[in-house]
Amino acid sequence: MPPGGYTVFIVEDDQSVRDALGLLLGLKGYPVAMFADAESLLSAYQPAWRGCLLIDIRMPGMDGLALQKRLLEMGSVLPAVVMTGHGDVSSAREAFRANAVDFLEKPIDHERLIGAIEEAFSRQAATGARERQQSEFNNLLQNLTPREREVMDLVVVGRHNREIAETLGISARTVEVHKARMMTKLGVAGVPDLVRLSLSGQNAGPAPVAR
Repeated sequence: MPPGGYTVFIVEDDQSVRDALGLLLGLKGYPVAMFADAESLLSAYQPAWRGCLLIDIRMPGMDGLALQKRLLEMGSVLPAVVMTGHGDVSSAREAFRANAVDFLEKPIDHERLIGAIEEAFSRQAATGARERQQSEFNNLLQNLTPREREVMDLVVVGRHNREIAETLGISARTVEVHKARMMTKLGVAGVPDLVRLSLSGQNAGPAPVAR
């Protein structure tokens, strides 16, 4: 069963296939939304959508690969399961580069389909957890003093205490104090965690260096 609020967004131009997939997934407890073409999904798309895409690769108008790429350009984090009746290596490679979880050939193996959807939901959940963690981290950044933020920005680019001290015109001991306070406020256990969190989101740019 999917997490609450997760939906399988089916994009398939063949109505019989679309209806069969919708029925199969509905009977297994998956909420579904069905679209006859890529353009219809793009018209309805909302950034708040959660779940996964189930996309036919060959459709009139915009094909499945183009749809994947367009959604990525729009900032979508929805993972995709791609379906095709004409599988080939180059198409599969393009699909995986565009955030595909699996590349399924028709007729679709139901067990593999369910497995791919569950994997897609797991990826979506992990993305959501990272987004929440990053949001919390960005909020905690507001608690830093300007000097602590300066020290953080230099730490995450790999500067050592002595280099930071020279850059900021303070002693290495003072750098250690600012670093310890900064890491306590941010709730990070060490420099690797600090670097991972600071680089995983779009935090504000480096604070100006005070003299």
